[in-house]
Amino acid sequence: MFMSGSYLAFIVLTMVIGLGAQWYVNRQISKFSRVRSSFGMTGAQMAQRMLADHGITNVAIRQGGAGQDHFDPRNNSITLDPEAYNGTSITAIATACHEAGHACQFAQGYTPMTVRGALVPAVNLASNAWVFLLVIGIVLQLEGLQALAIAMYAVVLVFQLVTLPVEFNASSRAMKSLVSCGILSSDETSGTRKVLSAAAMTYVAALAVSLAQLLRLILIARSNNRD
Repeated sequence: MFMSGSYLAFIVLTMVIGLGAQWYVNRQISKFSRVRSSFGMTGAQMAQRMLADHGITNVAIRQGGAGQDHFDPRNNSITLDPEAYNGTSITAIATACHEAGHACQFAQGYTPMTVRGALVPAVNLASNAWVFLLVIGIVLQLEGLQALAIAMYAVVLVFQLVTLPVEFNASSRAMKSLVSCGILSSDETSGTRKVLSAAAMTYVAALAVSLAQLLRLILIARSNNRD
């Protein structure tokens, strides 16, 4: 009963954290997507400038679909959604420079990014297999298979944990680069920091939810094996 009550409280807490973080992120992004930067450069132009300031000239910056903002180390390219690519808002600038921060990490061999990249094959396997293994393990009452499924899910959790410093560092690099340019007003600096901080919080919320899911899987396996 104690375990059940404690787990229920933890689930509620993680749900509140997740929903609260998502609300805050959406609020900040929406708010500053309506605030145009005074210097008039697009997100793509600012990302290019940031890379150039770091001596990086071999990164392609492309326009993708809606919500497609990412850096791909496989082809050393940045993809930005239309608003971030063409927009001049604080949100567009912050988003583009955050992705440029990832490109800088890659160019400089930032250790957490290297570790995260090394985990990708294992995470892809674990993400696709853990549910299937858990269901089979429960149906056939195979404790070893259940334990393997939980271990696979734990790999996903480790990946999310390693992702945290990567994302926070990319935002920090973006903020430092924009400040060093000397083109942001005090209000724009504050707005950019809020957007970058809000985006990073989504990864904290995701980690908390994944931790709750891991505990849930452990409790399910224990309950099933006692029956």
